[in-house]
Amino acid sequence: MSSEFDLTGKVILVTGAAGLIGREVCDAYAAYGASLVVTDVTPGAVEALAGPLRARVNGDRVLGVAADVTNQTEVEALFAATQKAFGHLDVLVNLAAIDAKFDAAVSAVEPTRFENFPIELWERSVAVNATGLVRVTQAAARTMLAQGSGNIINVASTYSLVAPNQGLYRYPGESRQTYKPVDYVGTKSMVPNFTRYLATLYGRDGIRANCIVPHGVFNKHPEAFQANFARLSPLGRMCRPEELRGPFVFLASDASSYMTGATLVVDGGWTAW
Repeated sequence: MSSEFDLTGKVILVTGAAGLIGREVCDAYAAYGASLVVTDVTPGAVEALAGPLRARVNGDRVLGVAADVTNQTEVEALFAATQKAFGHLDVLVNLAAIDAKFDAAVSAVEPTRFENFPIELWERSVAVNATGLVRVTQAAARTMLAQGSGNIINVASTYSLVAPNQGLYRYPGESRQTYKPVDYVGTKSMVPNFTRYLATLYGRDGIRANCIVPHGVFNKHPEAFQANFARLSPLGRMCRPEELRGPFVFLASDASSYMTGATLVVDGGWTAW
C-alpha cells in the first residue's frame, strides 16, 4: 500500500454509516487501516455494520454509536464516546441525510412537484441535511481545534451543482410524472459553499474541509430508471458503490493534504454537459 493513502492511526467518524454509500466507505476505511466510529440513527443498523467490521479487523478499531444528528445531546455523547475510545478525531465524514421522495407521506398524486410538496417534509429535511450537518460539524470543529488538526469531508450531490433533469424520472407507459423534490436539492445545495466556509475559516488552524459529489449510485433501481440514466449519462451507466471507495479514501488520506475547499465530483460526467 502506498504510504500516502495509508490510514493507519487515523480515527474516522462516519455519520449515516449504515446507508448504501456509508457501508462501502466504512469498509474501505477499515481496509486501509483506519480506526472507525460508525454512527447512524438506528441502533440495530449500527451494530449490523459494526459487528462484521470488528470481525474483519482488530475489534478495538471499530466503535459503533447510535446517534440522531438532530439531537444535540446524542451528538455530544457521540463525540464524548469517540474521545473516550480513541483520544482524538482525525476525520469527520458527513454522510447522514434523508431524501423525502422515499417517504410514504409523499405517495399521493404528483406529491413531489414543488407546488404540492408538503412543507413539513421540507422542514424535516432541513433539520437533518442542513441543521444536523452543522450540529455535527460544530462538535467536530471544537475537537479538531483543541488538538490542532483535522479533516472534514462533506457529501453533496450533483443537485448541489445543477438542477435535476426531471426527464430522468419520466418512464414510458406511465401517465403520472415523478419529480425530484425540492427538499433534497435545496438542502444539498448548501454543502459545497458550507465546505468552502469551513476551509477558509479553519485553514490556518490545521483543519481541512472538502466536499465529494457522488451521483447515480446503483441501489436496485428499476429498469426504466436505469435506462433513462444511461441515456443521460456520458458514461452510459450508473455508479457502482465500490467506485466511491477510492475518492473517499483519497480525501481522508495524506494524499490530499494540499486540498481544502475543493469539490470532488464523481458523477460519471453528469455535470459535464
